[in-house]
Amino acid sequence: MSTCATASQDLDEPLAGTAATARTWLLIEQSGPWGAKALTSSHLDPDVGRALEAAADGTGVRVALVRRPGRHADCHAPARRRVFLAHTNPGDAWLRSTTTEAPEELLRLDFAALGAGDHGGFGEPYAGAPLALVCTNGKRDRCCALLGRPLASELALSGEEGVWEVTHLGGHRFSPTLLVLPYGYAYGRATAADVKEILEAVRDDRIVTHGCRGNSAWDRPGQAAELAVRRTAQEYGADALTVVRTKTATDGVPRWEVTVAHTDGRHWRVTVARGTSTPPRPESCGAVLGSPARMDVVDVREVPVPRD
Repeated sequence: MSTCATASQDLDEPLAGTAATARTWLLIEQSGPWGAKALTSSHLDPDVGRALEAAADGTGVRVALVRRPGRHADCHAPARRRVFLAHTNPGDAWLRSTTTEAPEELLRLDFAALGAGDHGGFGEPYAGAPLALVCTNGKRDRCCALLGRPLASELALSGEEGVWEVTHLGGHRFSPTLLVLPYGYAYGRATAADVKEILEAVRDDRIVTHGCRGNSAWDRPGQAAELAVRRTAQEYGADALTVVRTKTATDGVPRWEVTVAHTDGRHWRVTVARGTSTPPRPESCGAVLGSPARMDVVDVREVPVPRD
Protein backbone atom coordinates (compact mmCIF):
# COMPACT_ATOMS: atom_id res chain seq x y z
CA MET A 1 0.00 0.00 0.00
CA SER A 2 1.40 3.39 -1.02
CA THR A 3 2.09 5.96 1.71
CA CYS A 4 2.69 9.71 1.61
CA ALA A 5 6.39 9.11 2.38
CA THR A 6 6.72 6.63 -0.48
CA ALA A 7 5.08 9.04 -2.92
CA SER A 8 7.28 11.95 -1.80
CA GLN A 9 10.47 9.93 -2.11
CA ASP A 10 9.51 8.39 -5.45
CA LEU A 11 8.85 11.89 -6.80
CA ASP A 12 12.15 13.15 -5.33
CA GLU A 13 10.45 16.02 -3.51
CA PRO A 14 13.15 18.39 -2.17
CA LEU A 15 13.71 18.60 1.59
CA ALA A 16 15.30 22.04 1.98
CA GLY A 17 13.01 24.68 3.43
CA THR A 18 10.47 22.28 4.95
CA ALA A 19 11.41 22.28 8.67
CA ALA A 20 9.04 23.39 11.40
CA THR A 21 9.70 26.98 12.46
CA ALA A 22 10.54 27.67 16.09
CA ARG A 23 13.35 29.59 17.69
CA THR A 24 12.83 27.81 21.01
CA TRP A 25 11.56 24.31 21.83
CA LEU A 26 9.92 23.27 25.10
CA LEU A 27 9.84 19.47 25.38
CA ILE A 28 7.92 17.69 28.13
CA GLU A 29 8.27 14.00 28.91
CA GLN A 30 4.96 12.16 28.60
CA SER A 31 4.88 8.39 28.32
CA GLY A 32 1.89 6.38 27.22
CA PRO A 33 -0.17 6.90 24.05
CA TRP A 34 -0.42 10.15 22.12
CA GLY A 35 -3.39 11.35 20.11
CA ALA A 36 -3.23 13.37 16.91
CA LYS A 37 -3.08 16.59 18.95
CA ALA A 38 -0.90 15.22 21.68
CA LEU A 39 -0.88 18.21 24.03
CA THR A 40 -4.60 17.72 24.55
CA SER A 41 -4.93 14.00 23.78
CA SER A 42 -2.44 12.19 25.96
CA HIS A 43 -2.11 11.58 29.69
CA LEU A 44 -0.96 15.17 30.07
CA ASP A 45 -3.78 17.17 31.65
CA PRO A 46 -5.59 18.58 28.58
CA ASP A 47 -6.25 21.87 30.36
CA VAL A 48 -2.51 22.24 30.90
CA GLY A 49 -1.87 21.28 27.29
CA ARG A 50 -4.30 23.90 25.99
CA ALA A 51 -2.83 26.55 28.29
CA LEU A 52 0.71 25.76 27.12
CA GLU A 53 -0.35 26.04 23.49
CA ALA A 54 -1.99 29.39 24.19
CA ALA A 55 1.03 30.68 26.13
CA ALA A 56 3.42 29.75 23.32
CA ASP A 57 1.30 31.15 20.49
CA GLY A 58 3.12 33.90 18.60
CA THR A 59 6.22 33.81 20.82
CA GLY A 60 8.55 31.67 18.68
CA VAL A 61 8.27 28.81 21.19
CA ARG A 62 7.02 25.39 20.14
CA VAL A 63 5.80 22.92 22.76
CA ALA A 64 5.99 19.16 22.16
CA LEU A 65 5.88 15.93 24.13
CA VAL A 66 8.72 13.40 24.20
CA ARG A 67 9.16 9.85 25.46
CA ARG A 68 11.91 7.26 25.39
CA PRO A 69 11.83 4.75 22.49
CA GLY A 70 10.17 1.41 23.04
CA ARG A 71 6.75 -0.03 23.64
CA HIS A 72 4.26 2.42 25.13
CA ALA A 73 1.74 0.85 27.43
CA ASP A 74 -1.30 2.85 28.37
CA CYS A 75 0.33 4.24 31.48
CA HIS A 76 0.92 7.62 33.05
CA ALA A 77 4.24 9.43 33.20
CA PRO A 78 6.52 8.83 36.16
CA ALA A 79 6.18 11.22 39.06
CA ARG A 80 9.14 13.25 37.87
CA ARG A 81 9.20 14.16 34.19
CA ARG A 82 12.19 15.34 32.21
CA VAL A 83 11.79 18.77 30.60
CA PHE A 84 14.10 20.18 27.93
CA LEU A 85 14.31 23.79 26.78
CA ALA A 86 16.36 24.64 23.69
CA HIS A 87 17.05 27.85 21.80
CA THR A 88 18.31 27.37 18.23
CA ASN A 89 19.60 30.74 16.97
CA PRO A 90 23.16 30.25 15.65
CA GLY A 91 25.72 31.88 17.91
CA ASP A 92 23.25 31.80 20.80
CA ALA A 93 22.07 28.19 20.79
CA TRP A 94 21.62 26.54 24.17
CA LEU A 95 20.01 23.48 25.68
CA ARG A 96 18.84 23.27 29.29
CA SER A 97 17.03 20.63 31.29
CA THR A 98 15.20 20.03 34.54
CA THR A 99 12.61 17.68 36.01
CA THR A 100 9.16 18.51 37.29
CA GLU A 101 6.36 16.78 39.17
CA ALA A 102 3.83 19.38 38.06
CA PRO A 103 3.82 20.35 34.35
CA GLU A 104 1.42 23.19 35.14
CA GLU A 105 4.38 24.98 36.75
CA LEU A 106 5.74 25.52 33.22
CA LEU A 107 2.93 28.01 32.66
CA ARG A 108 4.83 30.44 34.89
CA LEU A 109 7.56 30.73 32.25
CA ASP A 110 7.89 33.96 30.27
CA PHE A 111 7.27 32.54 26.81
CA ALA A 112 8.05 35.80 24.99
CA ALA A 113 11.45 35.92 26.69
CA LEU A 114 12.08 32.25 25.89
CA GLY A 115 11.34 32.87 22.23
CA ALA A 116 13.85 35.74 22.25
CA GLY A 117 16.55 33.49 23.73
CA ASP A 118 16.36 34.45 27.41
CA HIS A 119 15.99 31.26 29.44
CA GLY A 120 15.58 33.15 32.72
CA GLY A 121 17.66 30.63 34.64
CA PHE A 122 15.49 27.68 33.68
CA GLY A 123 16.91 24.38 34.89
CA GLU A 124 20.58 23.64 34.29
CA PRO A 125 22.75 23.54 31.17
CA TYR A 126 22.36 20.13 29.59
CA ALA A 127 25.72 18.38 29.32
CA GLY A 128 24.51 15.08 27.88
CA ALA A 129 24.61 13.78 24.32
CA PRO A 130 22.96 15.85 21.56
CA LEU A 131 19.25 15.15 21.35
CA ALA A 132 17.84 13.31 18.36
CA LEU A 133 14.05 13.72 18.41
CA VAL A 134 12.37 11.25 16.05
CA CYS A 135 8.73 11.85 15.16
CA THR A 136 6.75 8.68 15.92
CA ASN A 137 3.17 9.91 16.34
CA GLY A 138 1.20 7.46 14.23
CA LYS A 139 -2.07 9.13 15.24
CA ARG A 140 -1.06 12.13 13.14
CA ASP A 141 0.26 10.06 10.25
CA ARG A 142 0.95 6.35 9.95
CA CYS A 143 4.32 6.99 8.26
CA CYS A 144 5.61 8.44 11.53
CA ALA A 145 4.82 5.14 13.24
CA LEU A 146 5.81 2.79 10.41
CA LEU A 147 9.12 4.54 9.73
CA GLY A 148 9.87 6.67 12.79
CA ARG A 149 9.43 4.09 15.54
CA PRO A 150 11.80 1.51 14.03
CA LEU A 151 14.42 4.23 13.53
CA ALA A 152 14.14 5.44 17.13
CA SER A 153 14.32 1.88 18.45
CA GLU A 154 17.34 1.00 16.31
CA LEU A 155 19.20 4.08 17.47
CA ALA A 156 18.40 3.46 21.12
CA LEU A 157 19.42 -0.21 20.91
CA SER A 158 22.71 0.80 19.29
CA GLY A 159 23.59 2.87 22.35
CA GLU A 160 22.77 6.41 21.19
CA GLU A 161 21.92 8.13 24.47
CA GLY A 162 20.14 11.24 23.25
CA VAL A 163 17.32 9.58 21.31
CA TRP A 164 13.73 10.48 22.16
CA GLU A 165 10.43 10.07 20.37
CA VAL A 166 8.58 13.34 19.75
CA THR A 167 4.96 14.11 18.99
CA HIS A 168 5.12 16.24 15.85
CA LEU A 169 7.74 17.86 13.60
CA GLY A 170 5.63 18.46 10.50
CA GLY A 171 6.27 17.01 7.05
CA HIS A 172 4.89 13.49 7.51
CA ARG A 173 5.73 12.72 3.90
CA PHE A 174 9.43 13.09 4.69
CA SER A 175 9.34 10.34 7.35
CA PRO A 176 11.31 9.30 9.19
CA THR A 177 11.89 12.87 10.36
CA LEU A 178 13.97 14.13 13.24
CA LEU A 179 15.11 17.32 14.94
CA VAL A 180 18.60 17.56 16.43
CA LEU A 181 19.26 19.82 19.39
CA PRO A 182 20.84 22.12 20.46
CA TYR A 183 21.38 23.49 16.93
CA GLY A 184 17.83 22.92 15.70
CA TYR A 185 18.41 21.34 12.29
CA ALA A 186 15.70 19.02 11.03
CA TYR A 187 16.19 16.03 8.73
CA GLY A 188 14.02 13.80 6.60
CA ARG A 189 14.17 10.28 5.11
CA ALA A 190 16.80 9.48 7.70
CA THR A 191 18.44 6.12 8.28
CA ALA A 192 20.21 5.04 11.47
CA ALA A 193 23.56 5.51 9.70
CA ASP A 194 22.52 9.04 8.71
CA VAL A 195 21.58 9.93 12.28
CA LYS A 196 24.83 8.59 13.69
CA GLU A 197 26.75 10.74 11.20
CA ILE A 198 24.60 13.77 12.06
CA LEU A 199 25.12 13.34 15.82
CA GLU A 200 28.86 12.80 15.42
CA ALA A 201 29.02 16.05 13.46
CA VAL A 202 27.01 17.91 16.12
CA ARG A 203 29.47 16.71 18.77
CA ASP A 204 32.12 18.47 16.67
CA ASP A 205 29.93 21.59 16.23
CA ARG A 206 29.34 20.81 12.57
CA ILE A 207 26.20 20.47 10.46
CA VAL A 208 25.49 17.68 7.98
CA THR A 209 23.56 19.05 5.01
CA HIS A 210 22.61 15.74 3.38
CA GLY A 211 18.94 15.10 4.06
CA CYS A 212 18.62 18.40 5.91
CA ARG A 213 15.28 20.22 5.92
CA GLY A 214 16.63 23.40 7.52
CA ASN A 215 17.21 25.17 10.83
CA SER A 216 14.00 25.76 12.77
CA ALA A 217 15.23 29.21 13.81
CA TRP A 218 14.58 30.55 10.29
CA ASP A 219 11.46 30.90 8.19
CA ARG A 220 11.27 28.51 5.27
CA PRO A 221 12.88 30.78 2.65
CA GLY A 222 15.68 31.38 5.17
CA GLN A 223 16.08 27.65 5.77
CA ALA A 224 16.54 26.96 2.06
CA ALA A 225 18.86 29.95 1.61
CA GLU A 226 21.14 29.05 4.52
CA LEU A 227 21.51 25.46 3.33
CA ALA A 228 22.30 26.69 -0.19
CA VAL A 229 25.08 28.92 1.16
CA ARG A 230 26.50 26.07 3.24
CA ARG A 231 26.75 23.89 0.16
CA THR A 232 28.09 26.66 -2.07
CA ALA A 233 30.73 27.84 0.42
CA GLN A 234 31.35 24.34 1.81
CA GLU A 235 30.81 25.79 5.28
CA TYR A 236 29.61 23.31 7.87
CA GLY A 237 30.39 25.05 11.15
CA ALA A 238 27.27 25.05 13.31
CA ASP A 239 27.45 28.73 14.27
CA ALA A 240 29.05 30.07 11.09
CA LEU A 241 25.98 31.38 9.25
CA THR A 242 23.07 33.62 10.18
CA VAL A 243 20.05 34.72 8.18
CA VAL A 244 20.12 38.48 8.72
CA ARG A 245 17.31 39.59 6.42
CA THR A 246 14.49 38.16 4.31
CA LYS A 247 12.90 40.57 1.85
CA THR A 248 9.69 39.60 0.11
CA ALA A 249 9.29 40.51 -3.56
CA THR A 250 6.99 43.46 -4.08
CA ASP A 251 5.83 42.53 -7.59
CA GLY A 252 3.36 39.91 -6.43
CA VAL A 253 5.63 37.02 -7.39
CA PRO A 254 6.17 34.50 -4.55
CA ARG A 255 9.89 35.17 -4.22
CA TRP A 256 12.31 36.27 -1.48
CA GLU A 257 15.75 37.86 -1.37
CA VAL A 258 17.53 36.37 1.65
CA THR A 259 20.77 37.78 3.06
CA VAL A 260 22.98 35.24 4.80
CA ALA A 261 26.01 36.41 6.83
CA HIS A 262 29.15 34.52 7.84
CA THR A 263 30.91 35.17 11.14
CA ASP A 264 34.02 36.10 9.10
CA GLY A 265 32.15 39.04 7.52
CA ARG A 266 31.17 37.56 4.17
CA HIS A 267 27.60 37.96 2.95
CA TRP A 268 25.50 36.18 0.34
CA ARG A 269 22.29 37.18 -1.40
CA VAL A 270 20.07 34.20 -2.13
CA THR A 271 16.99 34.32 -4.32
CA VAL A 272 14.36 31.81 -3.24
CA ALA A 273 11.15 31.22 -5.19
CA ARG A 274 8.08 29.37 -4.07
CA GLY A 275 7.50 26.48 -6.43
CA THR A 276 4.77 23.87 -6.61
CA SER A 277 5.44 20.18 -6.32
CA THR A 278 4.12 18.24 -9.30
CA PRO A 279 2.55 15.87 -10.07
CA PRO A 280 0.06 16.02 -7.18
CA ARG A 281 0.77 13.85 -4.15
CA PRO A 282 -0.74 13.42 -0.66
CA GLU A 283 0.76 15.68 1.99
CA SER A 284 -0.16 13.05 4.57
CA CYS A 285 -1.61 9.55 4.46
CA GLY A 286 -5.32 9.57 3.73
CA ALA A 287 -5.31 13.18 2.49
CA VAL A 288 -6.49 14.19 -0.95
CA LEU A 289 -3.86 14.71 -3.61
CA GLY A 290 -2.31 18.17 -3.48
CA SER A 291 0.60 20.23 -4.73
CA PRO A 292 2.59 21.25 -1.65
CA ALA A 293 4.69 24.39 -1.87
CA ARG A 294 8.46 24.02 -2.20
CA MET A 295 11.35 26.43 -1.71
CA ASP A 296 13.45 26.63 -4.89
CA VAL A 297 16.82 28.38 -4.69
CA VAL A 298 17.20 30.37 -7.90
CA ASP A 299 20.49 32.17 -7.30
CA VAL A 300 23.30 32.31 -4.72
CA ARG A 301 25.88 35.09 -4.96
CA GLU A 302 28.40 36.63 -2.60
CA VAL A 303 27.82 40.35 -2.15
CA PRO A 304 29.53 43.27 -0.40
CA VAL A 305 28.62 43.79 3.22
CA PRO A 306 25.25 45.61 3.29
CA ARG A 307 25.39 49.13 4.71
CA ASP A 308 21.70 49.56 5.40
